[in-house]
Amino acid sequence: MSLFGTAVGAGILFLPINAGMNGFWPLVAMTLIVGPMTYFAHRGLARFVLSSKKPGSDITEVVEEHFGLTAGKLITLLYFFAIYPIVLIYGVGITNTVDSFMVNQLGMESMPRALLSIILILGMMSVMIAGEKLMLKVTQFLVYPLVAILFFMSVYLIPDWNLSSVSQMPSLGDFSLTLWITIPVLIFSFNHSPIVSAFSQAQAREHGKHAEEKASAILGRAAIMLVGFVMLFVFSCVLSLTPADLAAAKQENLAILSYLANKHESPFISYLGPVVAFVAIVSSFFGHYLGAREGLNGLITKQLKSSGKTISNKKINQFTVIFMVLTIWFVATLNPSILGMIETLGGPIIAAILFIMPMYAVRKVPAMQKYQGKVSNAFVTVMGLIAMSAILYGIFF
Repeated sequence: MSLFGTAVGAGILFLPINAGMNGFWPLVAMTLIVGPMTYFAHRGLARFVLSSKKPGSDITEVVEEHFGLTAGKLITLLYFFAIYPIVLIYGVGITNTVDSFMVNQLGMESMPRALLSIILILGMMSVMIAGEKLMLKVTQFLVYPLVAILFFMSVYLIPDWNLSSVSQMPSLGDFSLTLWITIPVLIFSFNHSPIVSAFSQAQAREHGKHAEEKASAILGRAAIMLVGFVMLFVFSCVLSLTPADLAAAKQENLAILSYLANKHESPFISYLGPVVAFVAIVSSFFGHYLGAREGLNGLITKQLKSSGKTISNKKINQFTVIFMVLTIWFVATLNPSILGMIETLGGPIIAAILFIMPMYAVRKVPAMQKYQGKVSNAFVTVMGLIAMSAILYGIFF
């Protein structure tokens, strides 16, 4: 449930906007490829974390063990920059969701953006500072109603479906282009890699030498749940809105549920939509913050170690908390385009860490070579390269 909660955040709430603007059939193709993409890539990362000779090693330590100190620093930096922008996105997303709810549903005046964002960020951070056990309890408490409400919302929108897009076949060029530029958003939307390191360590503690098969089974179930609930929700949103509506939601920088709440007369969607958006962002923030903290702490520790300085975990953690609060607050106040951040920063960098690095390790790391020769390895590598190449579209087109 924590894997599911980490994935179901800003990505799913913005996925219908990007995926649906180009019609029905590209969405069908995405549904067919996203399950294997999600499962095989996350399984590869879990196997990588579990390949360490030292029990209890997190991903930043495993990277250093397999690739050496310099490469370890570089990959830890990439790992941090794969996750850190997503934490920033949640600061923007939660501020916009609450502000839209206050203005459109409660009829209140907008609070000063800087004040609203710091209150929300400190609220989320207080749960993280209180400890991992409380965070997992809060995540599980949030995820169960989130699953139920997502499903209910998907079914509730069925009477509004407009099936005219089913008969519209895009040209091969448009179809391929849509898939190419949407794959990074798909990867982002189904990504639970920030929590995979902590998850793999937990499996190693509980199941010892059976950790890999146990982790694979849980990851498989999480992928099935994600594809089932998320894609039903995406189809339901896309079929109940026009391409013009989706473009307007993108322009307003709003999550799809906040846009639906403002468009529909139904009090059910008006009030429940923003609540789901809020719960999804909070539950996903926790998992991503864990990964970002792990990355930043790993970078600082490696730098101090190579400088021969003493390492105080307490001071490092304090610095990380202050750095995170201030930067999330700054970006939330600025309110940059969320989809722009996902397309240019999130998807391609996540693809490098989640898709390419574990497959490279299968070729180069002795402990990983037992996984060689599988078709799934080629599939993950190709998808990772496509996602990384999509950054070129954002630069040149």
